[in-house]
Amino acid sequence: MHNNTLAYGRELRLLTPSQFQTVFSNPPVKAVTAHITMLATPNTLDNPRIGVTVSKKRAKTAVQRNRIKRRVRETFRLKQHKIPNFDIVVIAKQGIVDLDNTELNDTLNYLWRKLAKRCKQYQSQ
Repeated sequence: MHNNTLAYGRELRLLTPSQFQTVFSNPPVKAVTAHITMLATPNTLDNPRIGVTVSKKRAKTAVQRNRIKRRVRETFRLKQHKIPNFDIVVIAKQGIVDLDNTELNDTLNYLWRKLAKRCKQYQSQ
């Protein structure tokens, strides 16, 4: 599975509350825009992992929440080879549902670049 760089399998996801909590507790790396916050903590694996949180307060319907999660996962899938081995939590913020897919993709791609750069800087300290 690892030889396909564009896969998005279970090993690339944060699956348990404790995995999320590790990132939330003290993330050394952050990237933030008006609509999305990304928090990252180094992991000991051979790949980055992401978890996505979109609360009902931020996106009322399941359709909206799923669209946002799909965009996050898809942009991550395409960028993962440029991201260091960190566990990343992506948090949707107020107003995210007002972004169309293009705006959401642009925002996410900007954040992935910013986060990757900051993760690398953090690693080289």
